Amino acid sequence: MANIKKGDLVQVISGKSQARGGDRGKQGKVIEVLVDQDRVVVEGVNYVTKHVRVGQTQRGSKTGGIETHEAPIHVSNVAIVDPESKKPTRVGFRNETVTKDGVTKTVRVRYAKKSGKDL
Repeated sequence: MANIKKGDLVQVISGKSQARGGDRGKQGKVIEVLVDQDRVVVEGVNYVTKHVRVGQTQRGSKTGGIETHEAPIHVSNVAIVDPESKKPTRVGFRNETVTKDGVTKTVRVRYAKKSGKDL
């Protein structure tokens, strides 16, 4: 089971501070997880400008130009936000037994190490 998943609220914990034009301290939801590259795409963080060649659609409207979108950031540079204190925390795992319809299962659950709350 992964520490960070799509939809988690994370905070950038390294890089330039916001006063110097960086993203450290910003919080956002994870849009995409790139497992093979150990990177995540976070909403509102690590904006880059991309120059796209100008073209035309079937209706004749122009496409392309300069676009901005989020670029991937390494997993080690973000931390999950604790749901209770709204500060970055580490992730722990614990096994819980769940009984449903008379069947007992062991489920692995992620929890915030600072507060102990489930994620």
